[in-house]
Amino acid sequence: MITIDVQHRGSSAMVGISGKLDESAGALLQRALDDVTVCERDLMVDLHGLLSMDADGLLHLLELHRRAERLGLRVLVVGWQPQPQQMMAQVAGIPGPGSATGERYALAGFRRLIEQRAQRARDIADFGAGWLPRV
Repeated sequence: MITIDVQHRGSSAMVGISGKLDESAGALLQRALDDVTVCERDLMVDLHGLLSMDADGLLHLLELHRRAERLGLRVLVVGWQPQPQQMMAQVAGIPGPGSATGERYALAGFRRLIEQRAQRARDIADFGAGWLPRV
């Protein structure tokens, strides 16, 4: 179960994500940016309440980030919790506890790398479950 809380304050919007970020979270995250106005310049994504995330959840988070940038928003992701941060480090192929992945997430090249690897991980999981990879 995931909870998305969207707040607007002046020139900023904040999206708070709580619970488990997985395949089922896509529609909720898509709606998170529906009420963004041209007056808003910044998007803060607060992950303090995010308990866990899988490859699908990571892809949804990356899509939220990409959509926000297309709207001209500067994106800041804060509050990385241990499991989501470790999962992202694992997908990226970074050995160790993954403590720096939250800082690296801000780099566009790192986000592209993560997105490609998360997509591959999801395709492998789908194939293992008897599904064909998504095209």
